[in-house]
Amino acid sequence: MIRTKTTLVVGSGASAEIEIPESRELLNKIAQGFDFARLGSELQTRDMQMLAKHFDKFARRVGATPEKLMEAGGTIRASARVGNSIDSILEQHNSDPLVMAAGKLAIIFYTLQAEARSPLLLEPRVAGDLPMRGTENWLFQLGRLITSGVPRNKVEKCFDNLAIINFNYDRSIQHYLPFVVAMAFGMTLNEARELVGAKLNIVHPYGNAGRLPWEPGEAPDVDWGNEEPWNLQNLVKEVKTASEALRNRQWVTGLHGALAGSKKIVFLGYDFDPQTIDFLFDYSLSHDPDVIAAVQGMNNPTQTAAFRMLKRRTGIEDDTLISILDTRCFQFMRDYALFLES
Repeated sequence: MIRTKTTLVVGSGASAEIEIPESRELLNKIAQGFDFARLGSELQTRDMQMLAKHFDKFARRVGATPEKLMEAGGTIRASARVGNSIDSILEQHNSDPLVMAAGKLAIIFYTLQAEARSPLLLEPRVAGDLPMRGTENWLFQLGRLITSGVPRNKVEKCFDNLAIINFNYDRSIQHYLPFVVAMAFGMTLNEARELVGAKLNIVHPYGNAGRLPWEPGEAPDVDWGNEEPWNLQNLVKEVKTASEALRNRQWVTGLHGALAGSKKIVFLGYDFDPQTIDFLFDYSLSHDPDVIAAVQGMNNPTQTAAFRMLKRRTGIEDDTLISILDTRCFQFMRDYALFLES
C-alpha cells in the first residue's frame, strides 16, 4: 500500500518495456505509414493501405479531400526527419488543421495497433489469471504495490495516495490494474473495474486512444487493442497537443496541485522533454518532496542536464532529494518497493 502522497510521471520508456513503441519509434512508424507515394506499388504496406482507407472516410469530416490529407501526412513525414516525437511535430504545425487531423488519426491508429500486438492481452489466457504473463514488468509491480497490506474491507483506500500523470497514449495502466485488484481481493473483474474507474487518479496530458468501455465518462470508447474501431473518427478528438491541453487552465491547475501535494514524485521511463516539463511545474515546490527517476540508457551528460532541470524547476535545494537512476522501470518498482510504500 502506498502510504504517502505520491505522483507517478509515466513516459514512453515505461510503455516500451511492455513492447509499445516509445516516442521516437512511434514517429518512425507514422512517417513510414505516410509514404503514400508507394501506394499501388509492390512496396506498399498494409499500414499505408489502412491509413489511406481511413483518410478516405475522415476527409469529409475535416472539410478536405483524401489527397489533401495525404499531403498533410507528407508534411509530417518530412518533419519526422528532424523531429523527436509526433507530439513536438504537431505542436510545430498547430496552425494547420489538416496536419493536426492526419497526425492525430495516425496516433490513434498506431496506438491501438501497438496495444493489439503487445504481450498485454485483452483477456487472460486462463480465466482468473492476469492478462500479461510473468511478474517481470512494472505494471505487475505497481499492482502489487497498490494492493499489498490492504484489508479487504478497506479496498477503496488502495488508490488514496496515488496520482498518475501519463504522457503515453495507450491505456495499459487502466486495462491491467483491475485484473490485479480482482486477484488480490477475490473480487469479480466487474467489481474491480468499478473500483478502479472510481478511484484511480490518472490523467493523460496529451490524451489517449479512447476510454475503455468500462471506464466512467462520456468520451468515445474502444476495447483494448481493437485495431479497427467503428468510431475511429471520434477517437481522434481524444488526442491533444501541448498548447491545446494548456488552454484548459482549470485542468492544468489541478495537475499542478497533485504535484504540490505529493511527498514523492517518481518518473518512470521519462525523457525530460522540456515541452512536457512545462506541464508539470510552473512554480517551485516549497515542501521539498523526494524526486526520483528511473530511466534506462540515459548518458551521463543527459543525466546531468535532467538533474539540473529538476532542481531548477522544482526549486529543491537539497541535492540528496533528487535521484536519477539508470534502471528499467520494472527493476525500480521491484527494488524500491519499500521506499514507495513507506
